[in-house]
Amino acid sequence: MTKDLNWNQKTTIVAAILLCLLCVAWEWFLAPLRPHGSLMVLKAVPLALLLPGLIKGKNDSMQVASMVILLYFFEGFARLFEPGIQTYLALMEVLLCSVIFYAVLKHLGPIKKAAVAKKKALEEAQLPPNDSV
Repeated sequence: MTKDLNWNQKTTIVAAILLCLLCVAWEWFLAPLRPHGSLMVLKAVPLALLLPGLIKGKNDSMQVASMVILLYFFEGFARLFEPGIQTYLALMEVLLCSVIFYAVLKHLGPIKKAAVAKKKALEEAQLPPNDSV
């Protein structure tokens, strides 16, 4: 059952789908490393595997996405300096990665703060009173 998703989660999902499509199109027919496509098209698989969890609104999938997306960001940044259409495709990849990373952090930030506050309250409640004689 899918939870109600906030705009950060929706933004993450849409940008992740667009990034998957960009990766497949880039390596299959827009500007593949080899004519007629290459196995680099498989670089979309890790992100595609995260999509069901993102769509269901799972926070652990959001955390994993925040780490995996950095690989796409660095790959896009490294390819920014290639000639031709590669530059524009890499720029789109970097922008989509930035959007995903920002939306994930905006979603998980308050959740992390609430978890830390709850843990701190539990620790304070479990400490015995300091009765030093």
